[in-house]
Amino acid sequence: MSIKPKFSHFVCLLSLIVLFSCASKQEFTKRDVKRSERLIGIHFPKEGRDTLYPYLKRNREGYDSLRKFPLGNDVFPAVRFDPVPFGFEMPEQADNQTWEIPDHVEIPEPYNDLAFYTIPQLASLIKHQKITSTELTQFFLARLKKYQPTLQCSISITDSLALAQAERADEELKNGIYRGILHGIPYGTKDLMSVPGYTTTWGAAPYQNQVLDETATVVKKLEDAGAILVAKLVSGALARGDVWFGGKTKNPWDIKQGASGSSAGSGSATSAGLVPFALGTETLGSITSPSTRNGITGLRPTYGRVSRYGVMSLSWSMDKVGPMGRNAEDCAIVFSVIQGKDKKDLTTVDLPFGVDWDKDIAHLKIAYLKKDIEKDTTESGDNLRTALKKLEEMGVHPIPVEMPKEIPYRGFDIILRAEAGAFFDELVRSGEVDMMVEQDQRSRANSLRQSRFIPAVEYLQANRQRQVLIEKMHSLMKDYDVLISPTFGNDQLLATNLTGHPVIAIPTGLDKENHPTSMTFVGNLYDEASILLLAKAFQEQTAFDELHPPGF
Repeated sequence: MSIKPKFSHFVCLLSLIVLFSCASKQEFTKRDVKRSERLIGIHFPKEGRDTLYPYLKRNREGYDSLRKFPLGNDVFPAVRFDPVPFGFEMPEQADNQTWEIPDHVEIPEPYNDLAFYTIPQLASLIKHQKITSTELTQFFLARLKKYQPTLQCSISITDSLALAQAERADEELKNGIYRGILHGIPYGTKDLMSVPGYTTTWGAAPYQNQVLDETATVVKKLEDAGAILVAKLVSGALARGDVWFGGKTKNPWDIKQGASGSSAGSGSATSAGLVPFALGTETLGSITSPSTRNGITGLRPTYGRVSRYGVMSLSWSMDKVGPMGRNAEDCAIVFSVIQGKDKKDLTTVDLPFGVDWDKDIAHLKIAYLKKDIEKDTTESGDNLRTALKKLEEMGVHPIPVEMPKEIPYRGFDIILRAEAGAFFDELVRSGEVDMMVEQDQRSRANSLRQSRFIPAVEYLQANRQRQVLIEKMHSLMKDYDVLISPTFGNDQLLATNLTGHPVIAIPTGLDKENHPTSMTFVGNLYDEASILLLAKAFQEQTAFDELHPPGF
């Protein structure tokens, strides 16, 4: 059945015709327009197509004119995503957070156990001058070099930069200058974050020699806090999976298995004790997934809490930067440094952050996804149910709830894919996308190609449905401080990445194959404090966060 063409239908076809303006100037015909209609599920009568055809030809000239004006990596679309729902009130925020550094920490025996010390433990050794930052930095640099051939987790080991920063940290400490708990502590950052003088490869062959003359804001904040950058760690190619142009990053718990992605290097290196903590990014699971696979703790902050300046964009409206560490307290320490307003990233917010560690978790209002947890018959589900029992012993009595219904969850993927297609427009049009290692149906290369066929109208409709999801998630969360969920196997991961809610993934033990398992705590927007408080309390009563992969 034919329908009368509407303006919205014209817009649908405009985005499709972009395809024809790639490198070749080959003319397209009315038959091409007719074929394109089938792709988007619309049929125009012949007279409508005749009228439309000259319009599309003019649009193609417009596309070509736009491409004559280059766009820098740091240019966001003029339309910016705001996760705040109607009627939302900002949670009360603690401020002026102080961190307790223990007094009686000693160098371990055997010495290699130092690799799995927490940030406060390492800070104690440095502050009380039982080890120098230079010695600690050399220790982690040596571990990175030793295990890189096995794990394939680093892109660049930043020896010269790290040793210069460590020497400065030691000199400052001798002169009575102490920058805080991260003073002299080594770390690694995902290779989506730019550091002058080193390649920022984004894990992809077309960019393997790319050097960006800018310092990512999160890297600058950690430097100002006294932290020592020892490595740029692998990102799966263009923030997808654990395969990059140099190989496949491994899970130290099972080197026959990939580390998961896309913060694969950050997860693998932290788990194996090659760095005390690392930075990762998440658009749709890239912190929570490798944190789970590698048995560490990963915090994905609220959208807009952490600057993305100097960080590769995959989806402007979904990307977040967060810490991956030994436990919740380590993540809180790093988050306190990297969060905050940045004039170079207009999506960031000016809010304080702090956690009252003395608050009784029994006062937290907690919900859990009862049906999702009960239906998980895997060993991961068993471990989660055991963790729930432990929480109940600790005084937590969660209320059963369900994820929002009547939401088109399966349709939201076009938001990420359309935005990624825009950022990597030149990569696709130049044909360099063909250089990427993975070229199968589920590869990033294929995803970028198909993004050219997403109609603008459908992208906007998906974002309207996203607003509905935001309101429904707000209705679900407004009566609770924390929502307990499986990390995978339900709609939580997708939904909270779309709505911008913060989550923390924490270990819950091992399965029969000695692979780590996890659970996820979801918090209200800008309330990382509640999920960190509950996670730390759980980890103080269990030892899952202290497990380390054998052989490292």
